[in-house]
Amino acid sequence: MNQDDFLKALRQDGFPEPVLVIRERSGFLENHTHPFEVKALVTQGQIDIVIDGLRQTYLVGDVFHLMHSQEHAESYGNQGVQYLASRKD
Repeated sequence: MNQDDFLKALRQDGFPEPVLVIRERSGFLENHTHPFEVKALVTQGQIDIVIDGLRQTYLVGDVFHLMHSQEHAESYGNQGVQYLASRKD
């Protein structure tokens, strides 16, 4: 998905404007939750997200969606990752 389509989809789904998130190469976050729903578009690099033991890889142009309080772990590729993320309570 391109950035314009992503922004349009966010507006249609009632999400606010996204912010750019940058994570370091080969970094990770152990299992955690967020007190909000997240939709994000990968703009550079790679992020792997593990939910219920299942790993999904997201690359440039991919969108990931995490529900409010959904437990997950994250790891970032050898070039790190940048993504546009929008949060909704």
